[in-house]
Amino acid sequence: MIANQDPLYTKKFRTILKVSGVKVLRLPRRSPNLNAYAERFVRSIKEECLGRMIFFSENQLRTAVRAYVEHYHLERNHQGIGNQLIEGVPDPLDSQVEIIRDSRLGSMLIYYRRAA
Repeated sequence: MIANQDPLYTKKFRTILKVSGVKVLRLPRRSPNLNAYAERFVRSIKEECLGRMIFFSENQLRTAVRAYVEHYHLERNHQGIGNQLIEGVPDPLDSQVEIIRDSRLGSMLIYYRRAA
């Protein structure tokens, strides 16, 4: 488990984890950008998905997170890799293909794709 210097992670708590077989890695103080990719994902899912919904069960939360992860990895453009999709990239020079607007989670997550 990766833990920051938050006072919630007391020595007693870390000892319980260690006894259970969990290795605790403590991050250095004042290191907000230590894991920028994870921080960016957490911020994105909170702002674009979880902050806009009210969940009444764990199953609803899991369904929303699963749909968002698929959207995040497969349908949303990634600026860090040339504004391209990670997988399933069609030929961008094929301008004869119709563009279709699609959505997930009741039109909360909207994306565009080329017709097959």
